[in-house]
Amino acid sequence: MCGRFVQVEKPEFYAEHFGAEFIRTETITPSWNVAPTMQVYAAVEHDGERVLTSFRWGLVPFWAKDLKIGSRAINARAETAPDKPMFRDSFAQKRCLVPLDGFYEWERKAKGKLPHYIHSADGSPLAAAGLWSSWKDRSTDERVLTCTILTGEPNDVLAPLHDRMPAILPETSWDEWLARDNTDVASLRRLLTVYPSETLVEYPVSTLVNNVRNDSIDLLTPLETGAVDAL
Repeated sequence: MCGRFVQVEKPEFYAEHFGAEFIRTETITPSWNVAPTMQVYAAVEHDGERVLTSFRWGLVPFWAKDLKIGSRAINARAETAPDKPMFRDSFAQKRCLVPLDGFYEWERKAKGKLPHYIHSADGSPLAAAGLWSSWKDRSTDERVLTCTILTGEPNDVLAPLHDRMPAILPETSWDEWLARDNTDVASLRRLLTVYPSETLVEYPVSTLVNNVRNDSIDLLTPLETGAVDAL
């Protein structure tokens, strides 16, 4: 799964990285510990143009009664999302790319779970395949844009830690994934392949990540070997 990640760059940086012509979002506070329901940047297609915008993390379908359902929909399984009522409409028509400067996954140890930090070997943001939705609060008429991150089978880097990982797309797939007029579910499914292991780096970090109130670059400091062995 993908339950915490890092997003600390300015919107102009992500817009340039994804080739977005427009930025339609306020600047979000940088976070080394992005958690569910927080605002996150994502690239989408709107009227044939690529746009960088922002979403509340945790997808809320248009038919939901309230926002609470979103906290249980931060991830969607790539294998089943096209068929699930929660995600079906978004998979067909509302897809996005969520930039991950890096993300965390937890390894089961004798004394608990040890977080690991995973990032691109070249330091560039990873493009996580996502879905988005627009929900209207019936009491206030407020529109809330929300998103989820798709997950798939792990590569060799993630497999020792977890049986799922974010579905990361190479740049060659971005156009096809974001195209609003592409409703060919079969072809979209084929884009969600296992991301190459050699492009990722991982290492253990402090359990400070476990508390969302901890949010600083110190969370990315590699854990010393002795501390890992003690767990």
